[in-house]
Amino acid sequence: MMNTWVNGVTDGRKSLEEILVQHKWMSAHKENLLRRFPRLQPMIHHLSSLSSKAFTIAVLEELVLLLLATAYYLADGPYALEIWAALFVAFSVHLVVHIGQGVIIIGYVPGLITSILLLPYSCYGIGCICQEMDFGKLILLGVIGFVAIAVIIPSLRQVPSSRRNQWRNRWC
Repeated sequence: MMNTWVNGVTDGRKSLEEILVQHKWMSAHKENLLRRFPRLQPMIHHLSSLSSKAFTIAVLEELVLLLLATAYYLADGPYALEIWAALFVAFSVHLVVHIGQGVIIIGYVPGLITSILLLPYSCYGIGCICQEMDFGKLILLGVIGFVAIAVIIPSLRQVPSSRRNQWRNRWC
């Protein structure tokens, strides 16, 4: 199988691009996005309200999850390939989402440049995974990966309010 540790490094590069430009980009494009996509108003308001520090923490949570899955795969744990494949497919589709956003916006969006650069790597990675399991199972694992990320990442933020406030005051 391909070098799985590279996945964490590549996600780190994509995440860095998003961290560096997300807040400024959202501030500059918020009104245009609200006008063009009124149904996305809650998400646009949420993303534009995130400070760079808060966005960085959210991105780092995802990166840590991916690195832990990669380490587990390298340690050859039970169901490690399935866990890693689920997150890798979710990551790969996330790249396509950034590219799709750029097409819809007709311009740059945070994460677009690294998504374009990483897409061939993701296609290669999915090809390697398909040599280990059938494509149907890979699609199922991708769906599971999305659900896992959608459930796990927000639940990491569900700590008791006193602890959350201590942590927020220290880091945000």
